[in-house]
Amino acid sequence: MSFHPPKRTLMGPGPSDVDPRISEALGRPTIGHLDPEFIRLMDETKTLLQYAFMTNNELTLPISAPGSAGMEACFVNLIEAGDKVIVCQNGVFGSRMKENVERCGAIAVMVEDEWGTAIDLDKVSEAIKAHPDAKVLAFVHAETSTGVESDAKSLCALAKSNGMLSIMDTVTGLGGIKVAVDEWGADATYSGSQKCLSCTPGLSPVTFSSAATEAIKGRTSKVQSWFLDMNLVMGYWGGNAKRAYHHTAPINALYGLHEALTILNDEGLEQSWARHALNHSALKAGLEAMGLSLPVEESIRLPQLNAVAVPDGIDEAAVRSHLLNDFSLEIGAGLGALAGKVWRVGLMGFSSKPANVRLCLSALETALLAQGLKLPAGDAIQAANAVYSD
Repeated sequence: MSFHPPKRTLMGPGPSDVDPRISEALGRPTIGHLDPEFIRLMDETKTLLQYAFMTNNELTLPISAPGSAGMEACFVNLIEAGDKVIVCQNGVFGSRMKENVERCGAIAVMVEDEWGTAIDLDKVSEAIKAHPDAKVLAFVHAETSTGVESDAKSLCALAKSNGMLSIMDTVTGLGGIKVAVDEWGADATYSGSQKCLSCTPGLSPVTFSSAATEAIKGRTSKVQSWFLDMNLVMGYWGGNAKRAYHHTAPINALYGLHEALTILNDEGLEQSWARHALNHSALKAGLEAMGLSLPVEESIRLPQLNAVAVPDGIDEAAVRSHLLNDFSLEIGAGLGALAGKVWRVGLMGFSSKPANVRLCLSALETALLAQGLKLPAGDAIQAANAVYSD
C-alpha cells in the first residue's frame, strides 16, 4: 500500500516545514546527472550557496547526504592520522566532532563548556597555548541541542592567528542568522538542507577555503572515505563544462535545494535573519506571558531554535504528545544533559511565520492547562500580537 503521511506543522529542531515551491520543484522531471541542463543547475546551485554562505570559495557544493555527512566530509578531508584537533563541546554536536576526529586516527583535545552556554574563548586560547601543534580548531556555531550561538568570528580568528585551520558546524545557522564565511575566515563549513533553508533532509551544503583546499591537495595519505574525498568530488562539481563521473547525484533533491536557495536569494539574507528574529521575539513574549522561561542567556540565544524550560510538575513528554495528537504540531525534546528539562521549539525557514507562532502558543497553553498549570489564558497570543503590532 502507498504511504500517506499525516499533515504536520514542524516546529521542532528539524526538519522544518517544506515550502510548497520546493515541494513542486521536487516533482519536476528527472534528467541525467551529466545532462548539460543539470550541469547548468549545478553551477547555479553553487553560486546560490556562495551567496548563502557569504563566500567566494571555489570549493562550495552540496554533499549528496545529510548534514552529518557534511561534518564527516570536513573532518576526513582535513585530518590525517596523528593530527591534533582542538574540539569545542557545549552540546551534543561537539561530541560528534570528537568521534569524527578519533575515527580519523587523530587526537581530540576537548574544550568543554556547560550545556546552554557559549564556547568560552579564554578556555580555547588556553588550549591552543597548551597544544601549539594542533592542526585544526573545530566548533559548533549554532548548537541545535541547546539553542546557543557561539562567537564564530572570534573562534575563526583564534584559529587563524595561531596557524590552525577551522571547522565550523552551522547546520542550524545557515539562512537563519548571519553566517559570513569569508569575513570570519572559516576554513571548512557545513550545514544542512532541512533547517532554515526549509528543504527536505538529505543534502549538506559545504564550503572550503583556499587554505583548506590546499591542505586537502597536500595530504600525505588518502582520504579515508572514497565517497567524501573532495579530490574526487571536485572533478564532478568543478567549474568547467566537462565533469568527471563520481556518483549519481540525487537529481530531484537538488532541484529542491536550488529552489530553496532561490527563495532565500529572493527574500535576501538580512531580511531572512530579521524575519527569524521577529518571530522569535513574538514567541518569547508569548511564552513569558504564560510564565515560561527561556534558560539560554538572551545575548547568545538562537532565534530559530528556542530552548523552553519545562515547568515543575509538568510531564514534558505528555505535552509533546498532546501537541502532536490534538494539534498535529511537532516540537522537540531536550537532549543529553537537557533531556526532560526543556522543549526545543524551532522557528526555521518556512516554519518561521506568525501563524506558527500563534499556533504553538495556543497549543502549549491548552496542553499546560490540561495538566493543571495555572496560567493567564489568552495572554500569550495577546503578547505575541503586541510584538507584531510594534
